[in-house]
Amino acid sequence: MLYGPGAEAAFRPGVLSSEAGQAAYDAICRAVSDAQAGTVDGVATAPVNKMAFALAGLPWKGHTELLAHLTGSGQVAMMFWSEPLKVVLATVHVPLADVPRLLTRDLLDAVITLAAQELPLFGLPSPRLALAGLNPHAGEGELLGSEEARVLTPAVEAARSRGVCIGGPFPGDTVFGRTVRGEFDAVVACYHDQGLIPVKLLAFGQAVNVTLGLPIIRTSVDHGTAFDIAGKGVADPSSMIAATLLAARLARHDGGGA
Repeated sequence: MLYGPGAEAAFRPGVLSSEAGQAAYDAICRAVSDAQAGTVDGVATAPVNKMAFALAGLPWKGHTELLAHLTGSGQVAMMFWSEPLKVVLATVHVPLADVPRLLTRDLLDAVITLAAQELPLFGLPSPRLALAGLNPHAGEGELLGSEEARVLTPAVEAARSRGVCIGGPFPGDTVFGRTVRGEFDAVVACYHDQGLIPVKLLAFGQAVNVTLGLPIIRTSVDHGTAFDIAGKGVADPSSMIAATLLAARLARHDGGGA
């Protein structure tokens, strides 16, 4: 394992390697272990390069899946928190073609429940959720897709029966604007880019990636590794600062000493 001053000298900035992927993995494992032991009150992670993970022979596509594995967590969800917009993703790092198959009632039930349970930690004691539709116009009465009628609407109805305040499925091209205007507190998006395009349009560099459902506090940046500018001294630290400050805020709420 490579930690501490001078460790970066073992790697060339912006160059993919299996060694760098393994070192990133080792650092994540160490951070999770420290958080579970109570040595630290929370973890704010820098981005990892998915290709470097793959070169190291690691099966995980990113932090979210790896953190769930390391902590033995059943259901986790990726949330992007920003002042203008909060978004929870139902599916994360999967090909778009696989989303309809993966978007099951069980998955939506779990993600909606998790969002309703965890958003109070962020100052939203009674969160008003909106579920974005998968298809254009939220299916337009099944003319443009059946997932809304078969899966999404029953998931919303079931959540309401459990006492969750949620509406939808609403067309993806309008629900984020409605949320920004104050009609909802957060949107549950069906897939990665559906949720992250509006967040990054409104708050890139200020948004924070939070993993919901973990037994530890974990935040991260809203961007990737940007190897094209590695070592040039021009990276913007804003999101890393925001992630660290949010982790500290959550640790205080959770009773930690950060």
